[in-house]
Amino acid sequence: MPLAPRLLVADQVAGNIRILDLTDGRTTARIDGRHLAEHAGFLALPGTRTAFVDDRAGELLVLDPYGPDAGRPLIEARVPVAVPAEHLAADTSGRRIAVSTGLGRNWSAWTDQLTAVDLAAEGGPSAVRVRTRVGEPGVTLAGSADDPLVVLRHREPGELTAYRHTALMAAAPACPPAEPDCGLPLPDDDGHGDAYDPITGWVFAAAGSGVHRARRDGDALKAGVTLPWPAGGRTGGRGYYLRLDAAHRTLWSCVRGGPSAPESWPDWTNDAWWHHLDPGLTGRLELGPGLVFRLAVAARHVAFARVHPDGDELILVSTESAAPEVCARLPLPPMAGAPRRGGTPWDGVQRRAIAASPATSLIAVTRGGHGEIHIFDADTARQTALITVPTPLDEGGHLTLVAPDDGAHRDPVGR
Repeated sequence: MPLAPRLLVADQVAGNIRILDLTDGRTTARIDGRHLAEHAGFLALPGTRTAFVDDRAGELLVLDPYGPDAGRPLIEARVPVAVPAEHLAADTSGRRIAVSTGLGRNWSAWTDQLTAVDLAAEGGPSAVRVRTRVGEPGVTLAGSADDPLVVLRHREPGELTAYRHTALMAAAPACPPAEPDCGLPLPDDDGHGDAYDPITGWVFAAAGSGVHRARRDGDALKAGVTLPWPAGGRTGGRGYYLRLDAAHRTLWSCVRGGPSAPESWPDWTNDAWWHHLDPGLTGRLELGPGLVFRLAVAARHVAFARVHPDGDELILVSTESAAPEVCARLPLPPMAGAPRRGGTPWDGVQRRAIAASPATSLIAVTRGGHGEIHIFDADTARQTALITVPTPLDEGGHLTLVAPDDGAHRDPVGR
């Protein structure tokens, strides 16, 4: 009998992780006292394993969501890492991982630590910390799985810097400074959003002027042609997030435009931006005003959750044709602590998390503050289940959906 999809539900405020069986909503395993680093998110690894950083304990945890049902432990590995975790990414094998650090609950950048992890090191999983550059760097691992480059995307000034993972693992104790093996200046100081395509070797970095591309060329990073945000007759705005739909060979983002002030968030415009990697086609689709951020990749759809004072909705975009299109808009119940007009959409308000798996048509969306997770079938555009958990999922919680052989690890950046 095939294994059912598992939904991992993190309440980073309450401090727990639950594993849910989506056939009946039952909890198959739970760990308490764990606070997921929400910005870094969950990282898909080969074999349905999933990794995340506990921002309070300063640990990277590797989970086996199907382990407890088969007599295996849920926690496969625990490795100390520097926090607050900003981003995490793996190489194509899932063995080598890098974790960058960011602001955490601070107003300005203060930490320059980078952690390199080898899950299959001699003697067991191992981690080494080095110093790089203060900021909020994105991270990807590019190139050969035997000796990948850890590529950091910096802001102010904009730059890509690359370090050999094996060299980082050989660094001395006590957080020594690490000199990059190579680098590449970026024309923008506002980078936000990273992706990596293991097939072509391109690293993608989102910034105001477009999606910048680079890949390893011998001992250097070589720039490619920048992908513009304007497409399909739609202009303005920029994307703050990148995600790879590896099955359809498509790069996705959400382009935000309109007034810049956070208090004007109900008037922000949002477009789904897509780029087919192989033919090089690019397009944009209007999603509507309000707050749209992260997206989820399902078998035949990409899903966006849109928050707005006039009503929230789940937006489904079909990915089966050469030109993606919006195929459904499904209303979501309001959140009691939702962002309001005149306030910001980030601080002291509820949000929504969204998750899907490339192997299924299921979409999961949280209702922050209510302890609810709404399950939809994208193929039928209908809600199929409502799951409640004992904690409120304040700030939206965080989700990831896993299924056997779903290939989610081919997008090797934490989400």
